[in-house]
Amino acid sequence: MTTPNYTTIAVERAEPVLTIELRRPPLNIINIAMMEEIAAALTAAEADAGVRFIVFRAAGEKAFCAGVSIQDHLPATIEQMILSFHAIFRLLAKSDKIIVAAVQGHCLGGGLELVAMCDMVIATETAQFGQPEIKLGQMPPVGVILLPHLIGYRKAAEMILTGASIPAREALALGLVNRVVDGDALATSLHALLGEMIAQSGTALRLTKHLLQRTRGLDFNRLLDDSESFFLNRLAPTHDAKEGIVAFLEKRAPHWNHH
Repeated sequence: MTTPNYTTIAVERAEPVLTIELRRPPLNIINIAMMEEIAAALTAAEADAGVRFIVFRAAGEKAFCAGVSIQDHLPATIEQMILSFHAIFRLLAKSDKIIVAAVQGHCLGGGLELVAMCDMVIATETAQFGQPEIKLGQMPPVGVILLPHLIGYRKAAEMILTGASIPAREALALGLVNRVVDGDALATSLHALLGEMIAQSGTALRLTKHLLQRTRGLDFNRLLDDSESFFLNRLAPTHDAKEGIVAFLEKRAPHWNHH
């Protein structure tokens, strides 16, 4: 597979692993350009029979990803943003490759949604996980689908409705991540986890993942269609959704009118 010259991500292929590194440090904010590059990398990986594992990681130490670009939530780009972002999840939902995330620092908003979609997650002790969209009058369309399933309704409701973050150890206890390691051990721990799976039959892994996804009981694509439509047609046009974004960009407290 020939790797294109991406500008917001770096892609490394070392069969059977394809690594996608978010490269907009220090916060690795996901903008529309990055969404399109991630989708392109995933599309190429799906066509590559030599790739059996996909790893998401991020440049820098401060954040895996602090979320989706606030500027892309403005009325002129919000529909393009949400469609481009959700294209990534639709690709991941149909993938039979094992998806792993290695997380350091802040993992917020769309960054947490991306991590929640992975099969396995390793995080550093200092990692923080949160869905702060509510503070901007927004909602996480993927988070509202996946978090109740992963960590239970009440904890998911707390995170989504208050915007509060949780530390790595709590995320581990809740089942949001698989392993928590020291910061300097993230790469070696990721290598060890991949090694445990690379040693297994690729066919068995692929078919087992397929069955695991069926047992989740989630019609993800239908739920994402519903959540996406709700976000774009019900929430995004409201005064408060627009006010939350503008207030953030103007660095002031939002003035909600609750409509």
